[in-house]
Formats: sequence, structure tokens, C-alpha cells
Amino acid sequence: MTERMRLNEGNHRWWTLAAMCFALFMIMLDNTVVNVALPSIQDDLGVSLSGLEWTVNIYTLTFAVLLVTGGRLGDILGRRRMFLVGVVVFALSSAAIGVAPDEGWLVAGRALQGAGAAFMMPATLSIITVTFPPEERGKAIGTWAGVSALALAIGPVVGGALAEYVSWRAIFFLNLPVAVGAVAVTLFATRESRDESQRHTIDWAGMATLSIGLSALVFALVEGNAWGWGSGRIVALLAVAVGGLGGFALIEPRVREPMVDFSLFRSRTFLGANFVAFIVSFAMFAMFFFTALYLQNILGYSAVEAGVRFLPSTLMIVLIAPLSGRLADRVGPRPLMVSGLALTAFALLLQTRISVDTGYGLLLPAFILMGIGMALVMSPMSTAAMNSVAPEKAGVGSGILSMSRMVGATFGVAALGALFQHLARGELATELSGTGVSAAQREQLVHSLGAGSEGESLPPQVVAASHDAFVHALSNGMWLSASVAALGAVLAFWLIAPKTAKRPDPARRPDAAAEAASPA
Repeated sequence: MTERMRLNEGNHRWWTLAAMCFALFMIMLDNTVVNVALPSIQDDLGVSLSGLEWTVNIYTLTFAVLLVTGGRLGDILGRRRMFLVGVVVFALSSAAIGVAPDEGWLVAGRALQGAGAAFMMPATLSIITVTFPPEERGKAIGTWAGVSALALAIGPVVGGALAEYVSWRAIFFLNLPVAVGAVAVTLFATRESRDESQRHTIDWAGMATLSIGLSALVFALVEGNAWGWGSGRIVALLAVAVGGLGGFALIEPRVREPMVDFSLFRSRTFLGANFVAFIVSFAMFAMFFFTALYLQNILGYSAVEAGVRFLPSTLMIVLIAPLSGRLADRVGPRPLMVSGLALTAFALLLQTRISVDTGYGLLLPAFILMGIGMALVMSPMSTAAMNSVAPEKAGVGSGILSMSRMVGATFGVAALGALFQHLARGELATELSGTGVSAAQREQLVHSLGAGSEGESLPPQVVAASHDAFVHALSNGMWLSASVAALGAVLAFWLIAPKTAKRPDPARRPDAAAEAASPA
């Protein structure tokens, strides 16, 4: 037993994979746990629908903006070091959220959580990339994605049970023991690595312009319906977004070491993988966000019951994601990604048929197909992207890929949220016409849609109208997500190489192997 626990060249990379999976488990668990707990958070802290959007979006936004910086800092300062910093920040911010007294504290804690995740996430994939040779990379990334899927699978159930029987706050304290495990295994097994090819600098100007541009754009999407799309505040936000993102595009080609290395996008496969990463997260996060509210506050399921009903989707990811990673090594990532996105689009189309009385019989096949589709996309997408960049650029490559995923998640929730509120406002105006409910009262109903406790103090006619408006907005909004997923299938077929060419790996040279044998 002692011999098996001792590190050697044959097993150290698998211990390293285990450490990376510990951290990924924590990040992904937090995503699905929070979605199921949204109604409980809403009731406890009195958060509006846009406030719930910010609870999700501020996390994905800071995550997205800092991902490439996290990958770059890992390349410069050491990937293991930045990974450990990220784990500690994530754990401490989780503890802070657990004691949040109000919406502001909650949102601030989620922003810090996103920063911690941004330091962790690119390090996990870049460490795996430099640790495993190309011929084993698909298997390793498939395992990595499978652990991610396991967290997605148990997250709704664990989160629902804690929210219902303990408190929504307990779901954030759950991160603490997982973080301790991740730190322990990393210190035990993972070797330090960094990009030694040149002297490095940090692109502060690029980070600032990207942060400002993305933040302003998401802010405008979330608040556009409430403030009015033609209002001075929204127009100003959109102008700042254009200026920030335009400035980022102008700055990056002119700095010595850009935050985003646009030369990587000369590879059609890398470009395609990033488009797919954006699209698959756009569809998935928006669906989970609104469906969690629909299951609990329209269909009347408890938090645990809602969590259990997400299981068919997440279990499909658990079972199929590791297999799709291995299959990508044999047949190439393109056929898996195209078929996965097509299934995802079809699953979202099924959800356009929901009603206030929908039984689980309609949602079950949609959830199953959604899980299969996601599983067929995730691992091949990551394998295609990482096999398209040189190993010494693994950190920035994985950072860009992860940024595309998280920007997609942010825009998915924000864009569907904006469309949802627009559709709900119109439906409420129709349903409540002539009832004496004023425009201001209807606007308040739009902001509180999805709140389970609001209906207790409202007339039955208003409650029924609110439920009808929620379902009308969600079912029609799903057409947006389905269309985006279908576009992803077309882009994957067009851009992803039939079988990704594998780059020569320096780690396979005899001299590099000798270097790798020495302790970090």
C-alpha cells in the first residue's frame, strides 16, 4: 500500500489529475447548487429577479474576465502556485457568502468566488496538458470532465437537501472541506510548471479594458428592461461597452505579451472550439437558471424534488463525458461536437412546449437529451482546443477557452433574462388588462416573477396571470437558446478539423523526460 502511495514517474500524473479534479469538483458543484437554492435565497434576502441574475452573473463575469489573467499568471509565476491561491480565495469567499446578511454582501462574495475560480480553472487544464502526453490527453481530459459532471449531477440534490432541511447558507460552507482536500493532494502530488520560453509581463491595460467592456455590456443586458432600452443610463452603458471592448481589440496586438494571444485563433480548430464553448455555456446556464425557478415556483416542487429531477440530465454527463473524451482521441472531436450540439438544440426545442401544468413526462426526455448533448461536446471541445496550442502556451490557451465558456454563461443568463422580462411584461399587460392593476404594479410583478412566497399575498387572478406570464416568457425564450445551440452545430462542422492534428510534445524528448524526472 505504501509503495502505491509513493510518487513515481508511472503514477505522479494520475495523482496530479486527482488534485485538479478535486478543485474542478468544487467549482462545478457551486454552479448547480446555487441554481437550485435561488428560490430560498430569494425568500430569505428578498432578492428581485434581476438580483438573482446578478447572483449568478457576477460570479460568471468575474470568472470570465479574470480567467485569461489567471492563465497568464500561472504561466509566469507557476501554475501550481496560482492554483493554490485560487483554491484559498474560493474557500474564504464561500465562507463569507455563508454569513451574508443582505443582497449586497451576497453579490460581493460571489464576485470574489469568481476571482478564485478564475485562478483555479485555467491551472487545472494547463497542468493536465503539460503533465499528460498527447496520446493520453483525451483520456485525462475526459476524466476531468467526468468529475465536473459528477459535481453537476449531485449538486442539485445536495443543494436542494441543504436548502430545504438546513439552510441555503450551508451550500457555501460545503466548499471548505473540498478545498482542504484539493490543497492537500496538490501539495502532495503536483509539480510546478511555467512557461520558460520568454520573459513575461502582465497585460494590465488589456485586463482593464476587457473588464470594463464586458461588465458594462452585461449590466446593460440585465437592467435594460427595468431602466428602458433607450434611457440615458443604458445608452451610456452600451457606449462604455463598445469603448472598452474596442479599446481591448486595439490594445492587444500592440502589447508585448497580450492578455489574449490572437495568433492562437489562426487555428480554425481553436477558433471553433471557443465558439462552441461560448454557445454550449450560453444554452446550458440559461436553461438551468430559469428551469430551477420553474420547477419550484410554478410546478410546486420542493428544493429536493427539483434537484432530483435534474439528475437525468447531469447523470448523462457523468456517464458519457469520460467516454466521449476517449472517443475523441480515436475519431476526432468534430462528429461528437456536431451531434452533441444538435441534440442540445432539440432538447431545448422540447422545452418550448412547457405550460403551467406540464408534467415531468415532457421534461424528462428533454433533460436526458440535454445531458447527452452536453457530454458529447465538453470533453472533445477541450481536447480539440488544447491539442491546437503548443504546450508552453497551455495556460493562456486554457484561459481563453474557459473565458469563452464563462462569457457564454454570463451572456446566456443575461440575454435570456432580458428577453424573458420583455415577454413577461407584454403577457402581463394582456392578462391583467381591465383588472385595475396599474402599470407600476405590473412592473413590480415582472421583477418578482419566480418568487415562491409572493403569491401568498396576491389575488388568485394575479397569481394565475403571473404564472402564465412566467411560462409564456420561458417557453418562448427557449427558442433563443435552441437557435444558438443549432448555430453552434453548424460552426463546429465548419471550423473543427475532422481529426485534430497532434503537435509534437517536448515532454517526449529524452532530455525533457530527464528534466521531468527531477523534483520541481
